[in-house]
Amino acid sequence: MKGAGMTEAFTPTQIEDRMEEAARTLRRLPNPPGSTPRGHKSGWPEYVQERGAYGYNETRIRIVPSARDIKHMEECFEWLSWLEPDDARIVWSRAEGMRWRQIGIRAGCVRQTAWRRWVAALVVISKRLNQKHKTKPAPAARKRAADEPVVKADADAPATLL
Repeated sequence: MKGAGMTEAFTPTQIEDRMEEAARTLRRLPNPPGSTPRGHKSGWPEYVQERGAYGYNETRIRIVPSARDIKHMEECFEWLSWLEPDDARIVWSRAEGMRWRQIGIRAGCVRQTAWRRWVAALVVISKRLNQKHKTKPAPAARKRAADEPVVKADADAPATLL
């Protein structure tokens, strides 16, 4: 989707790539303690293992997504809102890398039907984006100068103080 602007049309393949990128971005977002729903939890502090010395646990490097990646992810969420909830669930499940058989089971249809609904949803998104970008932006409203009167007086009307 690099450089997708007024002249370049959005294709379903580009939409698919952006959805997969959005799913990767969502997985890479940090999940700080306390941000999850409160469930069954102890009032005691977390237990620190004695064997927690250096090198005991595997090192995990987390790459935090950039602001651009997060913006693209939010755009994809907006695109999903244009679809029916079941179709949006199919598109997002596929973006997360779920297999077609599992998607079909969750959607309550066979694999081929899930695939057809996924393709149709991508086409709907691409058509809507292309229509949105083909419309010319409205001309900017002309700013009024400070000394220009808001209401023009008639030439033959008597002058008033107001």
